[in-house]
Amino acid sequence: MSNVDAAEIRHFSSMASRWWDPHGEMAALHHINPARLRYIENAVGGLRDKHIVDVGCGAGILTEALAARGAKTLGIDLAEASLEVARLHGLESGIKCEYRCVASEDLAAEMPGAFDAVCCLEMLEHVPDPASVIAACAALVKPGGDVIFSTINRNPKAYALMIVGAEMLTGLVPRGTHEYAKFIRPSELEAWCRAAGLSAVEIKGMRYNPLLKSATLGRDIDVNYLMHCRRDAA
Repeated sequence: MSNVDAAEIRHFSSMASRWWDPHGEMAALHHINPARLRYIENAVGGLRDKHIVDVGCGAGILTEALAARGAKTLGIDLAEASLEVARLHGLESGIKCEYRCVASEDLAAEMPGAFDAVCCLEMLEHVPDPASVIAACAALVKPGGDVIFSTINRNPKAYALMIVGAEMLTGLVPRGTHEYAKFIRPSELEAWCRAAGLSAVEIKGMRYNPLLKSATLGRDIDVNYLMHCRRDAA
């Protein structure tokens, strides 16, 4: 529990009840979710019957989407308020997911190598020690299994778009969601992955279009990006 920022937990807990409002503060997350889901499905070679843990699941937008495609999903987070919303939404949707309030490091000690794939999206930039979470994700996935991360690059363009543009000017993202110093360069993420026994398979940029309310994947990794890694089989 040491690798947690209490202010971050309070921030996301305060939005828990509005997480599933597609027209509210978390609308952008709803808009980018189809692109994230397609990327994960392709990366892991199909979702049906795959055991997947969603690290930093919030109120379960991705967790439910994975389960709806046939995966057996566990969502973990340290914001209990968000998890309660996730459980309630699951009752309404009828989509079966499991949720636990547990740190990734603690789950890794409890269930090493238990999952076919691990997803950790838009979470690394919110913890004090991203490398610790990455090591936990590597421990959670079985040898040869897939780990998918997404985060935000650290450069002036990312600051201008994600903090000045998205938070301060347009309100696409709630104010206070991001801290520039916590953004992660792809080279940093890859180095932490390599140290944890993960090999980078692919990196893709994700571009959000607020007018079309959708996201596309491509080669531009200046701002948002996803990294697909695989745990070494040995």
